[in-house]
Amino acid sequence: MEVYSEKQQIVAALDALKAKNQTLGLVPTMGALHQGHLQLVKKALENNDKVVVSIFVNPTQFNNQEDLIKYPRTLKKDVALLETVSKSNILVYAPTVDDIYEGNTISQDFDFDGLEFEMEGKFRHGHFDGVGTIVKRFFEIIKPNNAYFGEKDFQQLTIIKKLVEKHNIPVNIVGCKIHRESNGLAMSSRNTRLKPEYKKAAPFIYKTLKTAKTLFGTKSASKVSEWVEKQFNNHDLLELEYFIIADTKTLKPMKRKSNKKSYRAFIAVYADDIRLIDNIALN
Repeated sequence: MEVYSEKQQIVAALDALKAKNQTLGLVPTMGALHQGHLQLVKKALENNDKVVVSIFVNPTQFNNQEDLIKYPRTLKKDVALLETVSKSNILVYAPTVDDIYEGNTISQDFDFDGLEFEMEGKFRHGHFDGVGTIVKRFFEIIKPNNAYFGEKDFQQLTIIKKLVEKHNIPVNIVGCKIHRESNGLAMSSRNTRLKPEYKKAAPFIYKTLKTAKTLFGTKSASKVSEWVEKQFNNHDLLELEYFIIADTKTLKPMKRKSNKKSYRAFIAVYADDIRLIDNIALN
């Protein structure tokens, strides 16, 4: 499997593929790959001749520098995992910070029509400017036909679609369903950092979301939210940061149910110092 660390190298390799009219998929990651990532890669391989997996811990999307320092970097292990999927049809792009930012490691300012100020945006200032900056940069370098993002980061997925729309970027964005561990916990690179007692407790998040979905059938959003908050207030280990029922298009909190709109429940929870997010479709 070819691993490229410089954009000039990968651009040359991709130009050769495109000269043969081969279609190209992109799966952007920050590494520490798990089965959830592999599901994205497999989906991309179904629809494209070749797939680029970018592995890059992007400094501009971390508002917590300690989180950036602690984020796992496991390139050798990641490549070995990707080779279990395909040794010949995957290219890895693992650039340095300088290769991407050329000595100017700051985010571009974006306007995502307000999507960036909801949920995660309220708790992680500037986060989506960092996400937009790096994803746009990868689109410019790799020029994929299709790019694949998981629905675990549903707000990010929505924002990437808005990025493509507003900047007229010729790439098709494909959202892929959340891949879960057998106990229901949404797969995340952060899960590997959970202490045993928190790892055991964390499936409570998805269990609560599933019950909230059932309650949503007969109760108002405020009543469902009150119930969820009570569950976490009574939990010894998990601390709720937010629970929001939102319109899937605007990401704004739901005020009154409408049969013409689709809704999702979004949650962020601290398990010790590890922040976990999840969501579930409600209708």
